[in-house]
Amino acid sequence: MIDIHCHLLPGIDDGAADLDESLALCRHAVAHGITHSVVTPHIHPGRWDNDRAIIAELYAALTRAVADAGLPLTLGMAAEVRISAEMLTLIPSGKVPFLGEYGGEQVLLLELPHGDIPPGAEKLVAWLRKRNIRPMIAHPERNKGFMRDRDRLQAFVEAECMFQLTAGAVAGSFGKPAEDLARYILEKGWATVLASDAHNLKARPPELASGRDAAAAIIGDYEARRLVTERPWSIVRCQFEAIA
Repeated sequence: MIDIHCHLLPGIDDGAADLDESLALCRHAVAHGITHSVVTPHIHPGRWDNDRAIIAELYAALTRAVADAGLPLTLGMAAEVRISAEMLTLIPSGKVPFLGEYGGEQVLLLELPHGDIPPGAEKLVAWLRKRNIRPMIAHPERNKGFMRDRDRLQAFVEAECMFQLTAGAVAGSFGKPAEDLARYILEKGWATVLASDAHNLKARPPELASGRDAAAAIIGDYEARRLVTERPWSIVRCQFEAIA
């Protein structure tokens, strides 16, 4: 399985605290059937002031450590980018690493605030689309604005955004409202991929199987498997082909 949203890099955000924890997360991922992980630390201006160069340095260090440990896990690199006005300068300056490509467009993992959809979000999405960047909305099922009003998803659907559901939320570990919204998105056919959004071993581990299996009860085994294999691969394969 391919996990395209996880916080495995050491000491860069609210994910792994150090290299030992990073390697423990990587071992857990392998033990639970994950073969490829795209590390996606936060870029959140004013809180996590990361950029491509900072991420790349730690990504290289973790890649070496994984190889030295003999772990059969292939790593890729991107970022989870908080929607903000700062994107207007960060992206043109090349400071934001993208997930990959789809249909000739770059794919950006875009995070909305958990509490609501901020004013102007649709305009920032339109700004991205005009630049051949397709946003993948991170964990929309956990956004309280979408929970309160599911109709607000429609603007992002019409803008051809992708949607990344959290595997744990589909399986019910983020509460009933998130599970219900994840089911709704799956039933609508809007879900692009499942990902772990792993942060730690205790509460947010790098696992996909439980979400895949829960999705299978909604959309069938074949489509559920595609959410953790074929679909993420179609977006991030350019990263791994470059590595090869």
